Amino acid sequence: MNWEVIAFVVYFVLVIGIGVHFFMKSRSGGEKDYFLGGRNMSGPVAALSAGASDMSAWVLMGLPGAIYLSGISQIWISVGLFIGTALAWTLVAPRLRTFSIASKDSITIPQYLNNRFLSKGIALQAVCAIVFIIVYCIYSASSISACGDLFQVVFNLDRSGRTAAMAAAAVIIVIYTFLGGFNAVCWTDFFQGLLMLAALMAAPIVTLFVMKGTGFTKEPMELGANYYNLLSSGKLDTAAVVTILSGLGWGLGYFGMPHILVRYMSIGSKKEMKRSQKIGILWTFMILAMATVVGIVARHYLGDMLVGRKIVDVENPEKLAFIYLVRGVFPAVLAGVLLSAILAASMSTADSQLLTSSSAFSSDIYKPIRKKASDKEIMWAGRVVVFVICIVAFLIAWLGNKSIMDLVENAWGAFGAAFGPAILLSLYWKKFNYAGAISGIITGFAVDIGWAVARGSMIIKAEDAVITGTLGGLYEIIPGFIASLIVCVIVTKMTKKPSAETEELFDRAVKMLDEE
Repeated sequence: MNWEVIAFVVYFVLVIGIGVHFFMKSRSGGEKDYFLGGRNMSGPVAALSAGASDMSAWVLMGLPGAIYLSGISQIWISVGLFIGTALAWTLVAPRLRTFSIASKDSITIPQYLNNRFLSKGIALQAVCAIVFIIVYCIYSASSISACGDLFQVVFNLDRSGRTAAMAAAAVIIVIYTFLGGFNAVCWTDFFQGLLMLAALMAAPIVTLFVMKGTGFTKEPMELGANYYNLLSSGKLDTAAVVTILSGLGWGLGYFGMPHILVRYMSIGSKKEMKRSQKIGILWTFMILAMATVVGIVARHYLGDMLVGRKIVDVENPEKLAFIYLVRGVFPAVLAGVLLSAILAASMSTADSQLLTSSSAFSSDIYKPIRKKASDKEIMWAGRVVVFVICIVAFLIAWLGNKSIMDLVENAWGAFGAAFGPAILLSLYWKKFNYAGAISGIITGFAVDIGWAVARGSMIIKAEDAVITGTLGGLYEIIPGFIASLIVCVIVTKMTKKPSAETEELFDRAVKMLDEE
């Protein structure tokens, strides 16, 4: 355990060091440097930063745990995520980077949408910023909660010890985000992405070698009849269809996920964009594939140890499969390094969310109100928001009773449904207008939240298996995304068409895309 403590401490020192380094470098920089890294990110850094900020602790705890417990029928979310990230890198990333430059060099998603329609009002920016702040409080809570779970299991902490661990993780995240801004977040995400991939690749490979050794004792294990079947029930019934659609629906989130979209905007050139696309898609595939392998290998190594809360008194103990696997196979010092990957997954998501919500507040609410504010004042306003949101997220993680997966699911759905259709139409439909965008965002957010609440109420009143076998069990991002898309189109058709200047901006952006 002492070696594990040392590994965690070294990890914390490194990420804080990165924050201090970029704080010293960016003291003379402005708002664009702090919130978008001067729009000069290299391909590899942008790709791994986008991936690491996307794949939270879910990919090291939630997904392997689900595979460990229920088998490969749980991979539909992974399939949806891979398809979504491939489409986003291909269809959205290049155009969004160019369109955001053409739209008055926008540095945030709300600012881009407002400038894309040449609007002088702040209604759209304000709506976006409010949604950001609300949803990111929930999203960041999942990352902080994951850090608490890690320390609770590794160091055998009680509830108060878990709370202290969550507080410590939140403080570390705030420090390096507060100091270094976008550059610090991207570079820490880059190294965290490498660590996550290394951990997921090393764990199953070494475990298989250990299992072939003479000293390995096989644990009792009872696999279900359909453990290796892509359909949990073994047949394509209504429940299977809903499960598959819900899993694939996760891919829609990439079109509206602000902390991922802003990575696309930060890439320095078309050449770097092409590098980012290849690296980003490959990294995501490897991460999801190896997380699935970890779950399967863990079940054969650990047996039924984590099934039915036989040894750990925590909610959903199967999510600890990666932790138990690593601690059982590797020496303490290496186990500490690999378990730091869970911290990396949690913190790389939380820091990105904090910075994106901070930039939305300072650039899209504070700056329009304080029109004479200096860059320094705007950056400090953003830093204050980082601190406030982290406190709220910590309180949600501490006082709430939702699982990590539930928190991620709700936040992912809200962003994808609200912003996905508006982003896509702004990039591909010349006639899309301001009224359609703001109406679609509000509709998508409202339908997503309403569906999630209704689904939750149904599950409380009945068995989960009954609900997931009906359309009521469909992941809320799907009806939310469809409703938002329909409203975007209808309202655009029914309201005043874009001005000639707005259509000219669209044409100019397309031309820039072709010429670069």
